This record gives sequence, C-alpha cells and structure tokens, in this order.
Amino acid sequence: MLLKNHLIEVFKQASLENNFLLKENVVLKWVHRFGIDSLNDLLIHSSQQKENHREEENQEQISLIVELHEENQEQIKLELSKTFENIEEKKWESNGLETASSNEISSKNQNSNKINQFTETPKLPLPYIKNLRKWINNDKKAS
Repeated sequence: MLLKNHLIEVFKQASLENNFLLKENVVLKWVHRFGIDSLNDLLIHSSQQKENHREEENQEQISLIVELHEENQEQIKLELSKTFENIEEKKWESNGLETASSNEISSKNQNSNKINQFTETPKLPLPYIKNLRKWINNDKKAS
C-alpha cells in the first residue's frame, strides 16, 4: 500500500472516530512528505470517502428498513390468518350452538308433547256427590 493511500485511510478512520490528535498527526506527516499544496488531495479523498461511507450507511439503513417492512408484512399476514381462523372457529361454534339449541328446542317440544299426552288422558268421571263418599271409601279399600 502506498503511503498516500495509507495516510488517507488513517485520516478517514480518525475522522470517523473524531480523533483530532490522530487527524492532526496525519496532516503533519502529509504536509511534511508531500507539501502543503497537496493537502487538498488528502481532504478531497477523505471527504469523498466520507461521502461514500455515508452512502454505504444509508444503503444499509435502507436495506434494514426494507427488511423490517417485509417482516412486518409477514407478521400482519400471520395475524390476519390467525384472526380469520378465529372467525371461522367462532362460526363453527355458533353453528354448533344453533344446532344444539335447535335440538334442545325440538327435544323440549317432544317432551312437552309427551307431557301433553299424559295430561290428556281421559279422566274418570266423578260420581254424583251423593255417591262420592261411597266412591272414596271404595277407593281406599282397594289401595
């Protein structure tokens, strides 16, 4: 690696780390070795590299944002599918409850029909009041 490239890299690294002593040391070496007229080359190269580095960081941030967005989209899809499944389960449960309640209603209707059949059995005619005591006494003897 050439000395210019090395000093440019060190200056760039010192700039990123905000190390003013190292930057000053690099500038002194550059001026001593290549002259004060060539100092613009160091600053131009380092500023271009800073810009390149910033662009790289921006690209990395953009790619991270895109990845996060994609992950969020996947999470949203998962949540939507879960809610859809829950809705479907609730529909099945409500259909099951409706059929169970209709079965209960029909069984209650059948039970009420049976009760009505029992209550509709023909009653024996009551005897005349004159014979009521005889009828009661006869019934007691039979039981």
